[in-house]
Amino acid sequence: MKDFRILKFLDKFKGIFEKFHIDYETMRKIIQIKLIMDSRRVPTVLNNRARKNKKSEDDKNSSGRVSIVYIFISLIMIPFIFIKANYAFSMSFVFAIVMFMLMTTLIADFSSVLLDLRDKNIIASKPVEGKTVSMAKIIHICIYIFSLTISLTGIPLIISLFVHGVVFFIIFLLEIILTDLLVIMITALLYLAILRFFDGEKLKDIINYVQIILSITLTIGYQFLGRLFNIVKLNVTFVPKWWQYFIVPMWFGGSFQLIINGNYNIYYIIFLLLAVCVPILSICLYLKLMPTFEKNLQKLENNGEITKAKSKFTDKLANIVCFTKIERTFFKFTTDMIKNEREFKLKVYPSLGLSIIFPFIFMFNRNTSFSSIRSGKGFIMIYFCALMLPTVVMMVKYSKEYKGAWIYKVTPIKDTGDIYRGTFKSLILKLICPIFILEGIIFIAIFGLRIFPDLILVFLNMMLYTVVCFKAFKKALPFSIPYATAKQSEGIIMIPIMILLGVLGLIHFLATFVTFGVYIYILIMFIIDFITWKFAFKIKN
Repeated sequence: MKDFRILKFLDKFKGIFEKFHIDYETMRKIIQIKLIMDSRRVPTVLNNRARKNKKSEDDKNSSGRVSIVYIFISLIMIPFIFIKANYAFSMSFVFAIVMFMLMTTLIADFSSVLLDLRDKNIIASKPVEGKTVSMAKIIHICIYIFSLTISLTGIPLIISLFVHGVVFFIIFLLEIILTDLLVIMITALLYLAILRFFDGEKLKDIINYVQIILSITLTIGYQFLGRLFNIVKLNVTFVPKWWQYFIVPMWFGGSFQLIINGNYNIYYIIFLLLAVCVPILSICLYLKLMPTFEKNLQKLENNGEITKAKSKFTDKLANIVCFTKIERTFFKFTTDMIKNEREFKLKVYPSLGLSIIFPFIFMFNRNTSFSSIRSGKGFIMIYFCALMLPTVVMMVKYSKEYKGAWIYKVTPIKDTGDIYRGTFKSLILKLICPIFILEGIIFIAIFGLRIFPDLILVFLNMMLYTVVCFKAFKKALPFSIPYATAKQSEGIIMIPIMILLGVLGLIHFLATFVTFGVYIYILIMFIIDFITWKFAFKIKN
């Protein structure tokens, strides 16, 4: 069995583990097996590249490719390393990037590790203590995160040594380690809190929603971070506020301002204390709650009951929007799949979350007053909520349960158009309409009822955009292909598709300058949508 270098390094701390009554040799063996299994898994950051005919080669090189991706991302941080005017500004941005990448990677690739029941189920029958298994799990995740952190921060660290000196380098390195520990512990404690109050399928859904909320929070956090500082003629000024204590990257950035520049502002002192104490306290808290965490993991095996009320509502909705029996059947089938297909949620829901906030970010990102925004045409920014459509349309053909697609071959369905129409009507009503209605209400509150015709036009354009996305991507029956066959070439197609969305929005914008232009555009799009939805989904197999 392969012996990893990191395990040889871990051997030097054997005595520390044994002082905490942890069976080090057993823990080491568990970690060794986990690392071997990791080398056979293609990480999410590589977008699930196809492994057909190259499986062994991909397995060997997946970690290397991830490192290359992170090295390229690290280049974004280099300009901030050279900024000496205000370390609180430059290093806060650096740590914001580091935390974003580590948190998203941890959730995307290692939620399944934190919430894995196989360790307990397989090892529980052996004479192994629970704390040994739990510590092996934490060490395993730390090894993974630290290896990615080296790729992400290695170049900026080296550059900081030559630009700012040894003291800056040491502080940077220590705070990176603290950041890693904080990210791991925050994720673990977050799941522990969820496990405390929920169980079974509901818990798994909540974890998906937490991932969406995290994506939204991190994206909004970038906007707040940029507004913490006033930049006038490249002179950066910082105005302390009490709420900045909740902006975690500021803890680490402000520490540099205190230690390197000798700025003993009380805010910087508190930032330093938070940067050091919170990660350490979170580790102590997790170690204390570790038995509770492992005990509550068993709730993942309890599946909740499916209520009949939602099923009746879906039936009524299908009868309203679908015109044939086959359409209604696949409307209900798709509704059940997107509700229960966890892999689909993991890949689609984050983009849905971001589509909620992007229109507002782009609308309010301009330095204009609220009154000028309200009287202007910023409502066109609602087109950004359609950015999730390509992802939804592309992913609907993939499924973890793809082997059940044999049912398509034995059913007497001649017109595949009804299959696709029922499927996409379900996707639109269940995923797209709730977001669009929510944003429409907010936009009406901002711009007034005058934009109601514009919202109708946006929705009609989204219906056409759905058809365009379907025609652009590879054709396959819904949920009939394994996720492992997803190819990057389809991701490249998204670029021209998104440009088309911009063109539709531009035409809409120009139509607002023409008398009755929006109403004429609505009539034209209604006719186009009717024709395309009637004929575009007829595919010959």
